[in-house]
Amino acid sequence: MAASSERSPPPFPASEDTEAAASVPADGDSDEGEDIFVSNVRPLAFPPIYRVSHCPHTGSCLSRSAEHALLYPRPCCYATDLLRAGHSHFLPNRPLCSHHVSALTDVLPLQLEEDEAKDSFDVDVSVTSPEKIGQSELLNYLPSDTSLAMFKSKTFFVRRRFSDFLGLYEKLSVKQSLHGCVIPPPPEKSVVGMTKVKVGMDDPSSVEFVERRRGALERYLQRVVSHPTLLQDPDVREFLEREELPRAVNTQALSGAGFLKMINKASDAVNKMTIKMNESDTWFEDKFQEVESEEQQLRKLHVVVDSLVNHRKELCMNTAVFAKSMAMLGNSEDNTALSRALSQLAEVEDKMEQLHQEKAANDFFVLGELLSDYIRLLGAVRGCFDQRIRVWQRWQEAQSTLQKKREAEAKLLWANKPDKLQQAKDEITEWESRVTQYERDFDRIGMTVRKEVLRFEKEKVKDFKSHIIKYLESMLQSEQRVIKFWEAFLPEAKAVA
Repeated sequence: MAASSERSPPPFPASEDTEAAASVPADGDSDEGEDIFVSNVRPLAFPPIYRVSHCPHTGSCLSRSAEHALLYPRPCCYATDLLRAGHSHFLPNRPLCSHHVSALTDVLPLQLEEDEAKDSFDVDVSVTSPEKIGQSELLNYLPSDTSLAMFKSKTFFVRRRFSDFLGLYEKLSVKQSLHGCVIPPPPEKSVVGMTKVKVGMDDPSSVEFVERRRGALERYLQRVVSHPTLLQDPDVREFLEREELPRAVNTQALSGAGFLKMINKASDAVNKMTIKMNESDTWFEDKFQEVESEEQQLRKLHVVVDSLVNHRKELCMNTAVFAKSMAMLGNSEDNTALSRALSQLAEVEDKMEQLHQEKAANDFFVLGELLSDYIRLLGAVRGCFDQRIRVWQRWQEAQSTLQKKREAEAKLLWANKPDKLQQAKDEITEWESRVTQYERDFDRIGMTVRKEVLRFEKEKVKDFKSHIIKYLESMLQSEQRVIKFWEAFLPEAKAVA
């Protein structure tokens, strides 16, 4: 068996397999507390595949002699130009020259920027406040306008349950995550939250839960339709356009499918501990450690923000009690000036209570939800690295099986059993084909994961920047209002004789 550093995989095919997700059974799961949504979309045009065989600097055929060199070799400027042009399917056949050694480092970020500038995503997704239907369903009506030819009409309405979003995520996970795509995760189903909604929509905690889930589903759908690969998925386009969808199943918070997922996760965790991948590219190892570290820090920060929100809510309640007590004291005061000042102070404290409520909501919906989203997204990024390891394990297992088949063939030759020799040769040919295919899959998913991680990091910076600016502007406006409240009260306090 040839060493991995000597392998020369065949060129990639012109198109990838896009296996449809397994159809879900028709048994009825409870869609308790489900919401509804829609959007506008612009499809992408993918560039054709180009294969180039010579380097303009060396004149030699281009190739890779090792895994790292194939995915991200030390660049020649010609390979750099190809990647800048968006032709990442290009695979060389001989070692590249070392001309412009540092150029390829910036190729993927530049390619992402150029793709973003070139592709216009005419997508407008929003989620309306849900309407309660019956005792358990929440339906969101989403009007959409579009000029895209891919839709049947320019204006349409769709309704979506919460389970429809979970079903879309499951379908995308079955198909796209196998190739290394980062699938944005939807918010998890909450049994406690939906129980409160069933009891009464006017309860403050249930109203907060409904708004929180509405915003989370809106952000989830926006991330899906802004992903160039996911946008092309037929399930996504059907979700955005089709008036009625089949009822999604296996989406309950407590179900057999949920327990099966837990078992699979535990099995994957055991495999990761027992099977160590010999990583030849330190980029993947470094990035994975960064993702794990960042996820831990975000979880700690999320706990602190939750504590801050609870503190502001408690401060809000105490301020309301203080304002009420001050108003009663002002009513019982005989001195007219002092009574008026105390009443004015009670009014200021009422305004401060409202301000504390707004600050708590700002902490929760701007900071807290951002952190919650990215904790889930970092979990999805980790899943991409795990999928790459699974593909590598499959490749290694195929190589091991091929080695055993060759050893069996050698034994048959030694034992002089020609009747079984042809079957052994056929099996060797079959497993050689599998090894080549699995090796190619490993190369492909490595390139996809690298591109997905860079895209994720770029989007993360944009999201955090916009949310932090929004948060700071809101805090600044709040402090300006506080100054205005107390400056207006100061003359009343000084007027007390």
